[in-house]
This record gives sequence, C-alpha cells and structure tokens, in this order.
Amino acid sequence: MKKGAHSVGVQRQYTGTAGRVENAQVAVYLTYAAPRGHALIDRALYLPRCWAEDPDRCDGAGIPSDKRCFATKPALARALLARAVAAQVPAAWVAADEVYGADPALRAAIRSHGLGYVLAVSANRRVPTPAGPIRVDRIPALLPKRAWQKHSAGLGSHGPRIYSWAWIALLPEQDTDTGHHHLLIRRNDATGELAYLRCYAPRPVTLHTLVTVAGQRWRIEESFQAAKGLTGLDQHQVRRWTSWHRWITLAMLAHAFLAAATATERDAHPTQADLIALTVNEFRRLFDALLLVTHHTVTTLLSWSRWRRRHQHRARQSHYKRREHQ
Repeated sequence: MKKGAHSVGVQRQYTGTAGRVENAQVAVYLTYAAPRGHALIDRALYLPRCWAEDPDRCDGAGIPSDKRCFATKPALARALLARAVAAQVPAAWVAADEVYGADPALRAAIRSHGLGYVLAVSANRRVPTPAGPIRVDRIPALLPKRAWQKHSAGLGSHGPRIYSWAWIALLPEQDTDTGHHHLLIRRNDATGELAYLRCYAPRPVTLHTLVTVAGQRWRIEESFQAAKGLTGLDQHQVRRWTSWHRWITLAMLAHAFLAAATATERDAHPTQADLIALTVNEFRRLFDALLLVTHHTVTTLLSWSRWRRRHQHRARQSHYKRREHQ
C-alpha cells in the first residue's frame, strides 16, 4: 500500500504497578503501523524532575550525565519522531492519546516534518473555529443530524468497529500553516460516549482517511500486549538506566522479528479462505514448537496450526454475524 497508509503512534506505558509502592518505570514508546504488521520501534525512559535534580540518585541508577535533564513526555515523543524521520521511516501520519494531543509544540513538530496527525484531546480543550475558540465538548450539540456519518475504524475481535463520526474545519494554529486542520468527533451510538481528535493533513483528505488513521491508534495497545505476552517487555526487575535499556531493546527487537517474520510468511503463503490470517502469536507458537519440541515434524505442526486457525475463523465469523444481527 502507498506510503500514506503507514503511521506511527506514541504512548506512555507504566510497568510494575501492583497497587502498592514498588519499582516502576515510565516510558514513551514509538510504534510503527503498516498494513502488513506493527511493532515498537523506539523508546525513551521518562526521568521525573525530582530525579533530574538529584545527582546522587542519578549516580545510583547509573544515569549518564548528559541524560539528566528533565523532559516532558511530549518532548520525549518529539525526539523519537525526529529520530524516525532522520532514519527515513516511511510514514505519513502520527496518532497518539490525549497527553500528546494537548501539546502544541508536538503538533508543530509533526507539521514541520511534513506529516499529518490524528491526536486525541480531552473534552475540556478549546479549539480555534471560524466562529471563535470553543470547547470541543460543546460542539456536538451544535451539529445537525446529517453531520454524522457511520464509518468503521477497523476490524476488532467481534467485527468492524463502527462508530458515528463528524468533523469540522479548524483555523490554522500558525499563520504559516498551509495544511488542513479539523476536529474529528467519534460517537459510540450504543453508549453515547464521545471522543475528540485534533487532525492535520498537509493535503486535502476525506473523512474516511482520518477515521482510518484514528483506528490505527489501537495498534499501539496491540503492540504492548504482544510484546508483553510474547517477548517479556514487562517481565523485568531492573533498577538501573543501562539495564532497563538493554532489556526493553531486546524485547522490542524480538517482537519486531516476530512481526516481520509473520508478514513475510503471509506473503509467501496467502491465507486460505477458511482460515484466519497467520498471527504473530501463532507464529511464535510454531517457532517455539519447532525449536523446543523434538517429537513434532514440520508437517504435524502446520497441520495443528491450520486446525486452530480454521476454528478461529469459524468463531470470528460467528461473532461477526451475531453483531450484525444485534
């Protein structure tokens, strides 16, 4: 698929929380999402201000002297995006949650790279409209019924994630902006829940395009779940700067290998109509069995894999039909 279909997403992730005071690290991660797969591609450990201003504490944790400056999570995200652009990662969009959507410096940095964005914002944020600044949560009541359109934000475990969407044009944030700014509103018709996203595109785009990019933000959570469950992203008890970076980098590398290998296998062996597509989890299961279980042959392993994927396909079709009926 063309370059415009690729996106990157940033997210903060907490590890080690257990309902009590315990070792914990907060980090900002960069996920790369493309039609053939997705994986974490960069990370930055968040250093609280109280740590940055405590040399003894930094010495004890082995934090390099040139890394002891405080930076907000959006500032760390700007650095990750700059590295990705410098490495010529072929992306056209950035998606992120409310922590990042609220930061004007991050939005400006994304625009300066020639990228578009779909960034979540909280309901109390104000946006510049042709009628003047207004809180985003007051806009839905002003929209006519015909302003809402149903679109799918992508496939979920129980079928297409269909919501009602509306969008309005916003004024540029800076006089030098030449792109197109919008506020995108998502409504869950079953619950009435609303979500708001600030959008920018260097060139004119359709509502469907923005909805598609918004749906890619789920890839961030999927990458975390896969990296934790398959490669042990959160299964560490490290306390030092170098140890954390070693563990996280190896876990991310292992997950990226699984994602890339799965995509390659899908290309080499197209999915049969009665099977679900090969997943990263299934590839990991086959990979482990091939290396660790000596009494299985490749033929028997693939046979069991096809059996599982066939039953998963039937279960998915059942979920989809039930949802359509409802």
